[in-house]
Amino acid sequence: MRTFAKALSLLLVVGLASPVFAEDAKPFSDSKEINLLNLLPPPPANDSAQMKAELGEILTIQVTRTPEMAARAVADAEENVWRFSDVIDNPKFTKESLPKFSAFFDRVVETEGAVVDPAKDVWKRPRPHLYSDLVKPIVPLSKSGSYPSGHTTVGTLMGVVLANMVPEKRTAIMARAWEYGHNRIVGGIHYASDIEAGRIAGMVIAETITTHDDYKTEYEGAKAELRAALGL
Repeated sequence: MRTFAKALSLLLVVGLASPVFAEDAKPFSDSKEINLLNLLPPPPANDSAQMKAELGEILTIQVTRTPEMAARAVADAEENVWRFSDVIDNPKFTKESLPKFSAFFDRVVETEGAVVDPAKDVWKRPRPHLYSDLVKPIVPLSKSGSYPSGHTTVGTLMGVVLANMVPEKRTAIMARAWEYGHNRIVGGIHYASDIEAGRIAGMVIAETITTHDDYKTEYEGAKAELRAALGL
């Protein structure tokens, strides 16, 4: 799986603020329905060869990343669907133009935390900069568990949902979602296995919430609004 994830990452086009949600945004699911402790393997042990290899990857990127890569990683610290604007490439892809779509994705983003945070609290994998003082992150720091990556989970989740709304751009949207996750390694705040686990979690969440009636209703309204705005 790791080789597959790295291969996809190489295909991506590589080029801080905290997310802001509607006050009434409620997750479509939670850890009771989607228990990642039963879905994902535990993270590599702190003294394992895999942990050392993943740390080595972070340190290598730290000295080889370009200014453009660094800028993309910093920008992708935001957790919202508007990070996909570069692939949607339409001036109407804004919160102001798409109120139903925006409110729907507020709930999608909230779902990630409701599912992922409890698992992070159990596994408590140390972030790279807490494991080694050689790591110098360029994105906002966090002391929450590193595994799985919440950013990667929500990026994958948003990508799957958005690609279902705009299948004409599915390839570009999912490539952007993959880059979004990989940029957490570029930023020095996550390990490769955090990203792999986040991608799995994001896809499982995306599949699960499609069975919920409230999701189905809000999805159709958001999709119709988006496609009308994009002229599709």
